[in-house]
Amino acid sequence: MALDYKLIGSRLKQARLNQKLTQENLAEKLDVSIAFLSRVERGSLDISLKRLSQICELLDVTEGAILNGASTTSHNYLNEDFVLLLKNCPSEKLKLIYDLAKVVIEN
Repeated sequence: MALDYKLIGSRLKQARLNQKLTQENLAEKLDVSIAFLSRVERGSLDISLKRLSQICELLDVTEGAILNGASTTSHNYLNEDFVLLLKNCPSEKLKLIYDLAKVVIEN
């Protein structure tokens, strides 16, 4: 699956706005040009994972939220993924998955 840099850029922009930062403020904190940050937010520049991590840290957002829109603090985080996974799971494995999940959750 290829990364959608336009979507990633849009999520980064929204995270920046949520922090009430201008492009200039964020660019200064990252020690990059405003033009660089603008290209990242437009999705016209492939961003490295290292740089993405730096931006996410400054914006107080997870890389997962930026890359796939999932927030680990959301109540329904991965619900649809689990439903699809379990729907196609053989019944003999469902008990094992249940038992493993129960151990993980209770410990």
